[in-house]
Amino acid sequence: MTRQPNILVIQADQLTALCLSAYGRPLAKTPNIDRLSEEGTVFSRAYCNYPVCGPSRASMMTGRLPSQIGAFDNGAPFGCHEPTYAHYLRRLGYDTTLIGKMHFVGPDQLHGFERRLTTDIYPSDFGWTADWRQTREPYSPSRMSLQGVVEAGTCVRSLQLDYDEQVFNSARQELFDHARRPDARPFLTHVSFTHPHNPFVITKEFWNLYEGVDIPDPEVEHIPVDARDPWSQRYAKTIREDEFEITPERLTRARRAYFAMVTYFDSLVGGLIDVLESTGALADTVVIITSDHGEMLGERGTWFKFLPFEPSVRVPLIVRGPGFRAGHSETALVSLVDLLPTFTDIASEGSFADFAAPRDGRSLFALPCAGSTNDHVFIEFTGEGVYAPALTLVQGSKKLVECRTDPPMMFDLDDDPGERRNIAGTGDSDEAAMRVVMRLRWDAERLDSAVRTSQEKRLDLQKAMKAGQFPTWDYAPPFDASRAFVRGAIDPNTTATKSQKRFPFVPPTPPQFPRSR
Repeated sequence: MTRQPNILVIQADQLTALCLSAYGRPLAKTPNIDRLSEEGTVFSRAYCNYPVCGPSRASMMTGRLPSQIGAFDNGAPFGCHEPTYAHYLRRLGYDTTLIGKMHFVGPDQLHGFERRLTTDIYPSDFGWTADWRQTREPYSPSRMSLQGVVEAGTCVRSLQLDYDEQVFNSARQELFDHARRPDARPFLTHVSFTHPHNPFVITKEFWNLYEGVDIPDPEVEHIPVDARDPWSQRYAKTIREDEFEITPERLTRARRAYFAMVTYFDSLVGGLIDVLESTGALADTVVIITSDHGEMLGERGTWFKFLPFEPSVRVPLIVRGPGFRAGHSETALVSLVDLLPTFTDIASEGSFADFAAPRDGRSLFALPCAGSTNDHVFIEFTGEGVYAPALTLVQGSKKLVECRTDPPMMFDLDDDPGERRNIAGTGDSDEAAMRVVMRLRWDAERLDSAVRTSQEKRLDLQKAMKAGQFPTWDYAPPFDASRAFVRGAIDPNTTATKSQKRFPFVPPTPPQFPRSR
């Protein structure tokens, strides 16, 4: 077997594919992502499997739909017994490192990674559990609002900049450290940033890149709340849309800030690629650019995610490196659950079959023909804003959305990319067959019961945990100062310290004039 390629995953938070040049929407300036798309494969129809952070990431790591692992909302635990791609790649000989945000809920904050170099940015407890019993007003445990939209603009510093700079510096150092380690194992390094998640603020350096640039309005005009579908009406209350008026000026500022935040993320991507190039590792590394979900960004008059519409569920998936065609656009439907079987294929040249759990994804090396009956993805939502499982099937150009408490929605994405016309129940020839596929995939009644039981348990446990001293599962990265830099009774000139850290390594030069004894 030839040497196993390294794998570098660079993940954004809330980056919709529908603002990137690689996806035909050159709204954000992303020269580094553009370069990777030219040198690699763009999966032009990539989706998340749940348009919220925690469930999406747990699903991605396990290659399973969120409902199959109990990842029902942002306050649901990610079980330590679930095999992830980090576990599998460790078995296949990889050095595995996690850096940045993953929104793991529960006591396991590694999920197969050997090391984690930063803490997380969001809670690890049950505090963001949805509650379907609260029906008078949609329940929002994370207290989302449009404040981050109306206050959009510039900053000198922000919490998200603090976090992402720490993630970037740790990731950059890790890539250099790997190049200098005697450990010959290939690496799986997952680097996860929090940009361009709301609130939409960024430094003037990136804001000014859009000075004089036309910031187009959303493609789908504002829909009054009372004219929206029932799910979107509830969501408008969940994020308290009635608290603020989104004026044209506020809309433009928020979109400009978001695009500038995407450019900031792109600069971080470029910095990591620079390290791979400078250490000679780029040719042997598969680089993946993706996000956990998208961003509505004012489309239809709403913001953030939590919805089944394209800006919320479409994510970038760009892969550059060994095994992936340069300059290729893949039109088959893919989703984040496809990463696990893809990674095991990369690590084993397609020979790995010893999976410890079922998989809902399929390898990116074994996709069906675009438009075939197997060309589909499944998307779930069981969080706040609905009162029953909301289930979505995208098959070919059609999207079908079903939630027991709401009328169904169906869209033809070829004829109606803005999802303006609901064609459910109008006699579309694909609707009945798609319903069969959904019934085979989901038992909605059983899933409803499982979600409600999980919510009630977690809400009660969180209440109990808040009585007295509150325990924490939040991750604190270990740091042993005695092993850093030059410590103890060690000759600083030996290969064990300063000399060994030089890259490329230079063997010690013997003294030209040995000292007499």
